[in-house]
Amino acid sequence: MGQGSGSWMWADALDMLARAERLHQEMFRPVAPGAAKPAWEPPVDVIETDSEVVVLAALPGVDPEQIKASILGERLVISGRRTLPPELRTAVIHRLELPQGQFERRVPIPPGRYGSVRRSSLNGCLVVHLQKLS
Repeated sequence: MGQGSGSWMWADALDMLARAERLHQEMFRPVAPGAAKPAWEPPVDVIETDSEVVVLAALPGVDPEQIKASILGERLVISGRRTLPPELRTAVIHRLELPQGQFERRVPIPPGRYGSVRRSSLNGCLVVHLQKLS
C-alpha cells in the first residue's frame, strides 16, 4: 500500500467522525428554557416478530414509571422528562452529555392493529411491547 491510500482512509475516517458529530448535535438539540416543545429525542430500535412489535428507547436515568407511551395513529409516542437527581443539582458539573429536560419520540410502527401496550425496562432502556391483533 502506498502513502496515498493511507491518506484517503484517514480523510474518510475524519469525514465519518464529522457526520457522527452533526447527527449527535441534531438528536440532542437544545431549546430555550420554558419552551413547550421537547428538547431532545431518545434513539430507538423497532423489532417485529410474528406476535408483537417491540420498541426499545435508550433512556438511562429516566424512571420508567414517569414515561408515557401510547399509540397515536400509525406512531408510538414516547414522552417524559429527564432531570438531574436532587442531590446533584448543586454539584459542579464537569461534563453533561446526557440530555436533560422534556423529551418526545414519535416512532412509526408497522401497519396493523395492536392490543395491549406493555412497558418494562431493561439495562437503561424502555421496552414497549405492542401485541399484534389478528
